[in-house]
Amino acid sequence: IVAEIASGKNKGESVFLPRMSMSPTDSDLPFKLKRLQFPVLLAFAMTINKSQGQTFDRVGIYLPEPVFSHGQLYVAFSRATSREGVKVVVK
Repeated sequence: IVAEIASGKNKGESVFLPRMSMSPTDSDLPFKLKRLQFPVLLAFAMTINKSQGQTFDRVGIYLPEPVFSHGQLYVAFSRATSREGVKVVVK
């Protein structure tokens, strides 16, 4: 997979994500198991305004610039069901 970095100091830079070979070592199977996969995870994103009224187990908050009002910050932080479910990145 060739991807482009969307934000940060390397914004616009292309990166290559190679397929990785995975072989379990603790398997008691009578055959060898080998799997090729890309090191990516499925994720979703939405604006703070769009998230209003919704609840999630885990929330990642990316704030590259200050929020418009303290009300938006409250909405962003209160979407998770617990304090442990919130991760914040600020610039």
